[in-house]
Amino acid sequence: MTAEELIPAPRAVRTLAAGFTLGEDTLLAAGPGTEATARWLRATLGAVTGYALPPGGGRDGRTIRLAVEDAGPLGPEGYRLTVDDAGVTLHGGGPAGVFWGAQTLRQLLGPEAFRRAPVTPGRRWTLPGVVVEDTPRFGWRGLLLDVARHFLPKDGVLRQMDVMAAHKLNVLHLHLTDDQGWRIEIERHPELTETGAWRARTKLGHRASPLWDERPHGGYYTQDDIREIVAYAAERHITVVPEIDVPGHSQAAIAAYPELGNTDVIDTTALTVWDTWGINPNVLAPTDNTLHFYEGVFEEVLELFPSLFIHVGGDECPKDQWRRSATAQARIKELGLAGEDELQAWFIAHFDRWLAARGRRLIGWDEILEGGLAPGAAVSSWRGYGGGIAAARAGHDVVMCPEQYVYLDHRQAAGEDEPVPIGFVRTLEDVYRFEPVPEQLTEDEARHVLGTQANLWSEVTEDQQRVEYQLFPRLAAFAEVAWSALPVPAARDFAGFERRMAAHYRRLDALGVAYRPPAGPRPWQRRPGILGRPLDGPPPDR
Repeated sequence: MTAEELIPAPRAVRTLAAGFTLGEDTLLAAGPGTEATARWLRATLGAVTGYALPPGGGRDGRTIRLAVEDAGPLGPEGYRLTVDDAGVTLHGGGPAGVFWGAQTLRQLLGPEAFRRAPVTPGRRWTLPGVVVEDTPRFGWRGLLLDVARHFLPKDGVLRQMDVMAAHKLNVLHLHLTDDQGWRIEIERHPELTETGAWRARTKLGHRASPLWDERPHGGYYTQDDIREIVAYAAERHITVVPEIDVPGHSQAAIAAYPELGNTDVIDTTALTVWDTWGINPNVLAPTDNTLHFYEGVFEEVLELFPSLFIHVGGDECPKDQWRRSATAQARIKELGLAGEDELQAWFIAHFDRWLAARGRRLIGWDEILEGGLAPGAAVSSWRGYGGGIAAARAGHDVVMCPEQYVYLDHRQAAGEDEPVPIGFVRTLEDVYRFEPVPEQLTEDEARHVLGTQANLWSEVTEDQQRVEYQLFPRLAAFAEVAWSALPVPAARDFAGFERRMAAHYRRLDALGVAYRPPAGPRPWQRRPGILGRPLDGPPPDR
């Protein structure tokens, strides 16, 4: 494998005359701050090569050396990897940089290095002579997994983090709650999972479909599951950002605790966990009881997740019930608000202050801009670029994730049922030409763009195979956009990327990733006509 086949593309590569061959006598010298990467290398490369890579070091050309150096021009996530006949030296600007350099080292060993056990007895594991210097463009290189609509068991989450790490992605946004399910154990409110984690049946396909899966669906992560996920992520320098959706997308919570809903408008005791998709009219009541309930939820969330940012959703909150609710209208009058949009802003601002007092930062979907936004809040810009532009110009940090480019539940080709044809057509090339920083921003405003994120909503991704089919190969293109210093979209070398993908598909094969084949879906992967027609506009639901 050559350095010209790396994904994401590094900033600088220089070829050397001689490389390095691993053997039974290869040692692994781990400097301070590199211990986690050393454990990872021994677990992955040790398993596939059969070499123990014991600690030690010398000057006899048998050693892989890991070290953290002053970040300097590398930055905390940058690295310098040197392979020559004297051995392998991997310097990182921080522990994360060393780990990302180790991902490059694994790619250079070839696709078989992505397996879990040896498949070619006696194989020589040779690294090409090379110097790779690299550092990421963005500090937030994220993937959202919606585990609320369709539950992804813990092992599936851990697997996706392994695949994320292989592509140098460093933020896992877990969408843990929605109308269709509550997926995190909250000890003080046990009905959230005893009732809210389960629905009686599920709409098959998008909401226009006449078909149903009549089997109950559900599941949730215990608090120990979450601790395991967070620890597993930390070993891979991935930050897990939890999302607890308020005040909309909350029917599962209201089904568990009816007093959270607008009880003066509807009979909330009749609500169950929602079994279909779309924008739900049943939203949280703007009462002190609701605020205190969710403060209790967030207290337990903060104990489990060390991430600086806590996502509160804030999207797609219909105001009809608030307009009809005497309680909501009294709250608007009491606070002197202009209307229901400002009532939602008040709701979000309450949790912004609450989180800030505990050393955390609130982030929400771009609807939280409506009615005014709390000063410390950050924005996930999903409805195109507009929300991100407005937020950055107002001095708010932004994560760019516009649905037109990086919603990976959208179909991957025109004219195909693959497998459920929702949303915009977004091909591999479309994702590769995505530009996270809007051209309308000044240089100072652009500094508020923390990075970018690909989102995978799970209305029609019912299991891990479908998750991976929708993610890949497009997530590889997204990873290069998020990491590499690419030129403007029109000047990007997509043909060159496709050539590198020819090698990368072999890595994905070795990992067992169920990606969409380059030539399109296999006949058995198509679902012609039964789950809904292709849509030319946005997807029908979030």
